[in-house]
Amino acid sequence: MHILHIASSPRGERSASLKLADRYLETAASIAPDTTVDVLDVWTTDLLPFDGPALKAKYADLEGVEMTAEQAAVWKQIHALGERFHRADVIVFSVPMWNFGVPYRLKHLIDSVSQRGVLFDFDDKGMVGLLKGKKVVVLATRGVALGEDYPTEDFDHQVAFLRTWARMVGIPAIDTVESEGTLGDAATAEANFTAALDAAAKLATTLASSGSQPR
Repeated sequence: MHILHIASSPRGERSASLKLADRYLETAASIAPDTTVDVLDVWTTDLLPFDGPALKAKYADLEGVEMTAEQAAVWKQIHALGERFHRADVIVFSVPMWNFGVPYRLKHLIDSVSQRGVLFDFDDKGMVGLLKGKKVVVLATRGVALGEDYPTEDFDHQVAFLRTWARMVGIPAIDTVESEGTLGDAATAEANFTAALDAAAKLATTLASSGSQPR
């Protein structure tokens, strides 16, 4: 099993979402020792600005016109980034909530790599995802809990965003572990986070012990 871990918190060892990912990955490796992991840290990966040559390359591809050498070079880099998704059996997102959504560097990654012929295709019948058969796991943390004045169905642009992206690229359902209130009362935060760690380990156990590749 090959896992692509997309790390989207810049807080390093202090990051709750990265701690969830560590538990998930350690559990998977303990059960399936041949598991390999590719870590794509959005804060240390050189993500191309999606303007200028990249944007022109996108529309050259859509319009079927020849790209300039500069545009072709950029498009080659985008395809290379997409290959990291294609090689994965499981795509794990560790993601904190920022202003009800995802960190801007994660959005940058998604906007850069989610291109026709890279992660999806489309024709006059609609969109077809190119990552069918893979698994997506979202390990989400939130400083405060959604609900009451901010109902999840209206204000969750974190997990909901990644669920929509997964469907676009051909993955109709995702697995999630959520830990809320990480900035709240210490005892409650610790209890919630401990439960999330256990849930991440259980999820990894279920997948790693299934005895078959997700593809």
